[in-house]
Amino acid sequence: MLQRIQTVYLLIAAIVSLGLIFLFALWQNAEGSAIYAQDQLTVFIMFIASGLLSLVSIFMFKNRKLQFVLGRINILLNFFLLGVFVYWSLSLPGEMNISEKGIGMFLPIISIVFLVLANKAIKKDEDLVKSVDRLR
Repeated sequence: MLQRIQTVYLLIAAIVSLGLIFLFALWQNAEGSAIYAQDQLTVFIMFIASGLLSLVSIFMFKNRKLQFVLGRINILLNFFLLGVFVYWSLSLPGEMNISEKGIGMFLPIISIVFLVLANKAIKKDEDLVKSVDRLR
């Protein structure tokens, strides 16, 4: 069951949350130095939790309902992370701390897209199994 398309989507979401946070900076401060996710502890923990939740969800293929629920929780976690980024970038007066936003602030959006695609595929599989059970 690991060869399904939702596994690919969940794996891409895990790679975005666990791997790309080390490559792309979240923002640059006024001095011009790049700030990465591991420099901000709360953001780093949320990214790691999102990636681990995606990996755990991959191996829950026998329990599609739980896999679907874990996907929804992961989407909510990424929305919360995106909200934190928006709050930090808009509420700081005079842009003292965040001088230039980086591509790392958009990583939760990419993760959300792949998690939604995975949940759609999980729902499609669940509907297929229910329709086959009705024929028995």
